[in-house]
Amino acid sequence: MSSTRTSSDASRSSGSSADVSGGRGWVRPAGGWCAGLLFAGVSVVVGCRAGDTDAFTPVPQLLAFLPWLLVPTGLGLLLCLLARWWPGLLWGTVLLGLLAWFVEPYGATGRPEGAAVARVRVLTSNVEFGWATDALITAVRREKPDLVFVEECEYGCQAAVTRELGERYPHRRAVEGGTSVGSVILSRFPLTPTAGVPGRMGMPGAVADVDGHAVRLQLAHPMPPLPRQVALWKRELGRLRDFAGAHRDDGPLILAGDFNASQDHAAFRGILDTGLYDAARLAGAHREPTWPSRTTPAFGAQIDHVLVSGEFSARRARFLRLPRTDHRSLLVDLTLHRPR
Repeated sequence: MSSTRTSSDASRSSGSSADVSGGRGWVRPAGGWCAGLLFAGVSVVVGCRAGDTDAFTPVPQLLAFLPWLLVPTGLGLLLCLLARWWPGLLWGTVLLGLLAWFVEPYGATGRPEGAAVARVRVLTSNVEFGWATDALITAVRREKPDLVFVEECEYGCQAAVTRELGERYPHRRAVEGGTSVGSVILSRFPLTPTAGVPGRMGMPGAVADVDGHAVRLQLAHPMPPLPRQVALWKRELGRLRDFAGAHRDDGPLILAGDFNASQDHAAFRGILDTGLYDAARLAGAHREPTWPSRTTPAFGAQIDHVLVSGEFSARRARFLRLPRTDHRSLLVDLTLHRPR
């Protein structure tokens, strides 16, 4: 009887073990599948970054947040370990290495060798349909920039900055328009109007007389890469690239504004490749997010830039949070140097 009971217990124990094993058998394949899906999505974006193309929706939108693709890649690697999926582990490790490479600053850096001839403080601010106009006026009075580039400055915004800041900034160059179309450059220095760059939203230009030195100014505000207008976004960034290339040898240049693009977009890198420098990077803040302001600095993308020609160096860059706009403003302290 003892032998019969022992045999019965062993049978039940064996059946129970089989049930547990069968119940958990789905864990490894599911972990591998989830990791594979994560890696496939990340691979598309990283592949476009490596191939120097912005491709099509949703690639441009995801490229703006490329550093944060480290999160799904890390999760995929953990799933590979749990699933003991060794080819997937190799796949994820390669993706991790590529992401780490691309997170590094893009473009050359250099310091002008000529003597310093002027110091210029530049502020660029997207006031989101003019809603942050009052906050901008307060920030300008506090920070006292020499040049102010304002995007989405509609009729009411332009009237307010002229009324409240006109004494300190008697020189201005504007494109009038409602909602996001209006833009304005405010300057302490005398301005000579230029044609600007054509676009759906205003991008005025001018030449400033900075203590006797001619400095070309251009406001940037191309259309954002919304799903149905990626081609337009590329085209307008291409016009800014062509503008920068055409004036490459014409002396000091400041190209500033809301580019709706980061260093991870090929269209923006094309502008840097004309020989311009990102002032935030020169000042050591190349990955500080400016949009969306609600989640910065923890999460976001740096799409607001001050780009400068080789005659400039940058001493400091600060990011200002203004109420009622989805962008942080960028304030940079530049030094203009005499050409060699």
